[in-house]
Amino acid sequence: MARGLAGGILIGFGAVLLLWSIGRIAGVSGIASGAVEGPRGDRAWRIAFLAGMMLAGAVALQFLPAPARVLTGPLPLLLTAGLLVGFGTRLGNGCTSGHGVCGLGRLSFRSLAAVATFMAFAMATTYFVRHVILAVSIP
Repeated sequence: MARGLAGGILIGFGAVLLLWSIGRIAGVSGIASGAVEGPRGDRAWRIAFLAGMMLAGAVALQFLPAPARVLTGPLPLLLTAGLLVGFGTRLGNGCTSGHGVCGLGRLSFRSLAAVATFMAFAMATTYFVRHVILAVSIP
């Protein structure tokens, strides 16, 4: 609980700091995409933001015990899920950080619709995978 709360506060603080400092929205998928294929003059802040996220994670691991890592499903299923999340992020013009954290905080109706869609499909997918696919594959 404390780690989740601390993480949420840090994400919120980072989003506000990015918006106040350079006027950009902290949508991580858009930041990552722009760091790779965006205009050259717009890449430095994106790379710094992503490096800061990785550095913060590395520092946290030095001071907090690492959570147990558990593979929660078959590897091909997890890889497929990751690819579908990336596809959906591109299709939805953003991810949960951009729409959920920043968009809802700015009272964006478009972000509300996106988050409602993300959540509905996430719940349906979780139910389908746990109760249909894995239930059939486990004797």
